[in-house]
Amino acid sequence: MKLTRFASIIMAIAVAVTAVSCSASEKKDEKAKYIFLFIGDGMGNSHVAVTESYLSYKAGKLGGEQLLMTTFPVFGTCTTHSADKRITDSSAAGTAISTGVKTNNSYLGVDPEGNEVESMSFCLKEDGYKVGIISSVPINHATPASFYAHNISRHAYYEMTKEIPESGFEYFASAGMLSYFGRDGKQQSSAEWLEENGYDVCFGKAELAEAMASSEHIVFCQEYNRDVEPKNYDSTGNKPETETTLAEMVQAGIDFLGDEEPFFIMCEGGEIDWASHSDKTMPMIMTTIGFDDAIRKAYEFYLAHPDETLIVVTAD
Repeated sequence: MKLTRFASIIMAIAVAVTAVSCSASEKKDEKAKYIFLFIGDGMGNSHVAVTESYLSYKAGKLGGEQLLMTTFPVFGTCTTHSADKRITDSSAAGTAISTGVKTNNSYLGVDPEGNEVESMSFCLKEDGYKVGIISSVPINHATPASFYAHNISRHAYYEMTKEIPESGFEYFASAGMLSYFGRDGKQQSSAEWLEENGYDVCFGKAELAEAMASSEHIVFCQEYNRDVEPKNYDSTGNKPETETTLAEMVQAGIDFLGDEEPFFIMCEGGEIDWASHSDKTMPMIMTTIGFDDAIRKAYEFYLAHPDETLIVVTAD
C-alpha cells in the first residue's frame, strides 16, 4: 500500500485557468474565485482502480464504471518522495502540497531545518479568500494540519490545535481532535480553549446548523461528547446515520462560506489511508466512494459557477 504514495494521481477541472475558448491574453491574469483542493490520503492508482472495479461489478459490468474524479479533463501523475525518504508520510506530503517546499517525514509546515514555511491557505487568506479545512479524520492530523500549523513533530496534536485561532480561517470540519486534553491529560480541553479564542466549536449536526446561522468562525466535530477524549475513530466505511459524511461537511462549508466572496476549501479523505493501513479492502473502497461523493458537492457548485471554479483532486 505504501508504494502507492510514490506516484499519486492528479485530476482537475480547471475552467477558470484552462478555458480553451478564450485566448491566453484574456485569461493569463485571471484566477479562480472558488478553489477546491481534494486530497485522498494515501490514495494511489490501485485504490482508484479497485473502487471502479467494484462499481462496475455492482452495475453488472466487466468494467467501465468511473468515479467522478477520473472523468475530469486534466489528468496526470506526480512523485511524492519527501526531503529525507523515498516514501513520504502525510505530514511531509501535506507540507509539500500546501507550501511547495519538500520537508522531512514527520515535519509539518516547516522546512528540513525547522523554519516555518507559508501555506497556500495563508496566501489566499491574505488575498481576501475565506478558508475552509475539512477532513474525515481529526482536524489536527497530519494532512489538514499542514495547511494551518507548524511543528517538527506531526504528533504534537494539542499544540497544533492551538494554532487554529492564529490562522483566522473561517471553517474547520472533521471527525474531531486528537490529544483533546493534551498528552498528560491535564490541559484545558481543546474545545474550551478554541471557544475562548474566537471559535464556535460544535459537536454534531444540530450544533453545526445553529453555529452556521450565528457564528463567523466554526470548528465542527463529529457526534462526540465534548467532555470526553474521542476514541471511536474508525475506517469501516459504514457510518451511523447520525454521523456527518465528508460530503455533508463539504456542503456545509460551501453554504457557510457562501459565494459572495472568494473561498478556498481543502478537503482530505483521510480514512482511505487508515483503511489501507489496516488491510481492509471493502472499507477502503467505501471511503474512496465517500471521498468521491464529497468531490461531487464541489462539482455541483462548479456547474453553477463554471467560469470561476477550480477543482483539483490529488493524493499524497
